Amino acid sequence: MKQILLSHGGGGEETQRLIKDLFFRYFSNPILEKMEDAAVLEINSKLAFTTDSFTVSPIFFKGGNIGKLAVAGTVNDLAMMGAQPLYMSCSFIIEEGFPFDHLEEIVRSMYEEMKKSGVKIVTGDTKVVPRGSADKIFINTTGIGRIVYDGISASNIQEGDIILVSGTVGDHGACIMAQREGIEMEGDLKSDCATLWPVVKDLIDSGIPIKAMRDPTRGGLSAVLNEWAESSDIGIEIEEDMIPVKDEVQGMCELLGLDPLTLANEGKLIIAVPEDQAEKTLEVLRDNPLGREAQIIGRAISDYKGKVILKSSYGSKRILEPPAGELLPRIC
Repeated sequence: MKQILLSHGGGGEETQRLIKDLFFRYFSNPILEKMEDAAVLEINSKLAFTTDSFTVSPIFFKGGNIGKLAVAGTVNDLAMMGAQPLYMSCSFIIEEGFPFDHLEEIVRSMYEEMKKSGVKIVTGDTKVVPRGSADKIFINTTGIGRIVYDGISASNIQEGDIILVSGTVGDHGACIMAQREGIEMEGDLKSDCATLWPVVKDLIDSGIPIKAMRDPTRGGLSAVLNEWAESSDIGIEIEEDMIPVKDEVQGMCELLGLDPLTLANEGKLIIAVPEDQAEKTLEVLRDNPLGREAQIIGRAISDYKGKVILKSSYGSKRILEPPAGELLPRIC
């Protein structure tokens, strides 16, 4: 089996072959092909800029792999700020001996995911480290996007604004934990890893006034809502029964004593809109395959400022605390 060698990261002939025979085969574009020390970009508008590193374990999971996750995660961070994804950098840190076929599968999945938003990788780097110095492969990305809808912020939420989620929560975190622990679950438990720009574009094109928007990754729904409540100095009341959770995710959480509201998602968004736009927002979300299971889950209230209140079907209320302590390791 062909493996990645230290020489593939040494800058010599093997590095050039890796770049041209593998990376250029999937990532090729006129900017990248120049192979300069820095990409030269022409952008005449307000920009969004984000960076992230991906260290998920296992690197291949049901619904995706570390490469798909890296592209989707970076694109989603741009999309949540109303930015059309344009360019990415991508750096690989690869452990010596990593199977070449696995690397190609990762790169191919990145290419397929990039097509969904039109983003281009225009610069990058590859390092190969000795065995034992890294856990298989790490990927670092940086994204640049053009702001096409300005003003989205966690501090914008006002009393009466409605909170929606685009689908079931906790899918990614539950999937990763199940595979890591070798737990077989009934049903189709897989990661929701997906590029959200298409559904965000639908929302923007529909003229919906977006107050706040976020993809609930580490810390899940709970982390995002608590951040919004604090940033906007507002209370947020959530109807517990309206939060969509798959049976497989709920079962996994009950088995391990986890809370699906704190588990990571990689293909869902939470959005706050004015009350009179809630039904239209729900309709736009459900018209997109990425939002078929969207739900209105709550609203901003004047009481309990800085807190998130979870209301049960029986009318009882409790505070939804932000995640604390060690979250699930290596989920993204």
